[in-house]
Amino acid sequence: MDRLILMRHGKAERHAHSGGDFERALADSGRADAAVMGRVLAGLGYAPDLMLVSSARRTRQTAEMVSESFPQARIEHLRDLYHADPEEIVQAVEDHDPDGTVMIVGHNPGMHELALRLAVQAGATPIQINKLRGRFPTSTVVTFVWRDESAPVLEHILFVSENGGAGGE
Repeated sequence: MDRLILMRHGKAERHAHSGGDFERALADSGRADAAVMGRVLAGLGYAPDLMLVSSARRTRQTAEMVSESFPQARIEHLRDLYHADPEEIVQAVEDHDPDGTVMIVGHNPGMHELALRLAVQAGATPIQINKLRGRFPTSTVVTFVWRDESAPVLEHILFVSENGGAGGE
């Protein structure tokens, strides 16, 4: 893997019609924000080769909106990413032994915790760490690149509210 893109799903409805958290759909603003972040990533020249996506409804819908900017990306829905902790997220990546750019669409707190851990490993600046520590709202994207076998390099912390989207919690 050369690059890792972590994305929290877009803003979701408060309650699913079925009553279960797993089936909560994206709100209209969540759909729009996910599409915005797909365009932002494409504008940066990023094109995921593989998207690993929690099989929850809101993450599948987020990936669907993002993938409009990346029609060539292979998408795999994984139940194990539903509310996964950082170790489970890393394990999902390792299980796929991917080349190129991998994007993960998942949930907090696991996505936020993994982004912070990788940022610390990457030697991110105190300002970057504080920005990440302070919040990780819906549709947030954090990108890392590996230039060799050592630690990752933090490339971007992208909040949708700073890129033309509505933003969420």
